[in-house]
Amino acid sequence: MGASSRYWKILRISSADTKLGYQLYVVPKAQQFFEEEVVNCQNGDTQAFLLGYFHTLNSTVDNTSIAAAGLCLRSYISYPILKACQKIDHLFGGDKYFTYHDLLPFVLNDDGKTQIILDSDRKTQLVIDEHGNVKKKPYKFFTVEVLRTFKYHSQSSMSLDNWAYLQTKQNSEIKDFLSEFGFKHLSDWALLNKTRPKQIENLSERDRHLVEVFHTVYRRDRREQRHIEAKRCPDPSLMQLQEMLVCLQKRDIIINSTENLKRGLEQVAKQLRQYDIWTYREPLEFQDPETGNYTPRSDLPTESFNEEDVEQQEILHFLHEQLRISVVTAIEQEVSNNIKNLLKSRSYASLATKYIPGLQLYYCEYKSLKEIVPLLSMTSWDQARRLLNPGKLLSNVRTVTIQQLLEKILNTAQEKGLTTIPPQPDYLKTLAEQIENFADEEVFQEAGEEIRAGKSRSLDSFYAQELRITLAKIPQTINNNKTFVR
Repeated sequence: MGASSRYWKILRISSADTKLGYQLYVVPKAQQFFEEEVVNCQNGDTQAFLLGYFHTLNSTVDNTSIAAAGLCLRSYISYPILKACQKIDHLFGGDKYFTYHDLLPFVLNDDGKTQIILDSDRKTQLVIDEHGNVKKKPYKFFTVEVLRTFKYHSQSSMSLDNWAYLQTKQNSEIKDFLSEFGFKHLSDWALLNKTRPKQIENLSERDRHLVEVFHTVYRRDRREQRHIEAKRCPDPSLMQLQEMLVCLQKRDIIINSTENLKRGLEQVAKQLRQYDIWTYREPLEFQDPETGNYTPRSDLPTESFNEEDVEQQEILHFLHEQLRISVVTAIEQEVSNNIKNLLKSRSYASLATKYIPGLQLYYCEYKSLKEIVPLLSMTSWDQARRLLNPGKLLSNVRTVTIQQLLEKILNTAQEKGLTTIPPQPDYLKTLAEQIENFADEEVFQEAGEEIRAGKSRSLDSFYAQELRITLAKIPQTINNNKTFVR
């Protein structure tokens, strides 16, 4: 499908297609507007032209044109909306009783026909009826809500694709639906309280002690509070934190304040969230111990999974898991390399001890480089930029991640006899390009946009979360006379 046709072909729910759950429909009004108006826009930026039209406050622009531009954009973002639903499906793997089909009604509810504009405050969806009259819409199309909240005029905003993708994953109805199956968004303390032994095994020795001590004190008090029906897990009290510090000291783990302990527990909770998202999966098939044959799980909708579906699902699981491992490894490697290089530098060796605190201020406390300068007693913004350089760190992590991911995929392909040894140059080039696109789409594009967003950045991407976890594990003080060792 050509890129331009995305602006006049919309994805809609379809009960007729039981395999996909959606179909592609042509939107005549969007196609006509696109062919008559958009193709001739002066600067050639199709999306900016359409967004300018849809969000215009110019009274000379008629409502029909505004609605037509909106139809083009609504068609366009139906694709990342579908992709986000499929990604949620893949993340939870086979351990569920739903597929992405069940998520589509919450967010792919646009009929591709109704003409809609926004009111002057850009807060309410208005419908244009067949007589040209404007009235308030009784229910909201999710596509229009995505467009309504998109800050298209801001230089620091996400791309429209990423904004639609993010809003879909954060959709309240989808979250409510997932909570019915146990996938609730728990607080840090609820997450720590329910941690299972299998999860603790994946933590470092120090972090395991933190969780065990938390369980000793917090779970005990939770059991004693059952008589007052304390359903929500509150923040640990000062008394509880102090008791945990004493327990940790008996285990030869010294933390100098309750605030640092609380911060450490929060970092462990972030790791556990990643465990739930990336690792909590069950196989799509079970092996019969007598015959050795594999049969699909009975709790999965069998009409949606043929051999090709299962194979594709397994490939996607493999790619996402290897990408996660590669990103984590690359972050640890590049942070370590940067510290080593600083210690060897004549100009910046004296600032090496400020590298980790600086990144923590940037990624954990959301401080700008300008704000970090006085906090770390640095001389200028330029010095802070040269020392921390979040953009260069991200770029280096991306390079290492792609190299590692390419190597892992090549090794797997060679083991399965899917490529020659060594691989053909054309095959290698194509594979490298595909891996770059995959890694950018899943991790690095969002991470880069966060850095460019300035003060409005949220820094909640997978990259940012993993970097925070890495920073929490690295010693706070670096001896300038010793090489940093992970």
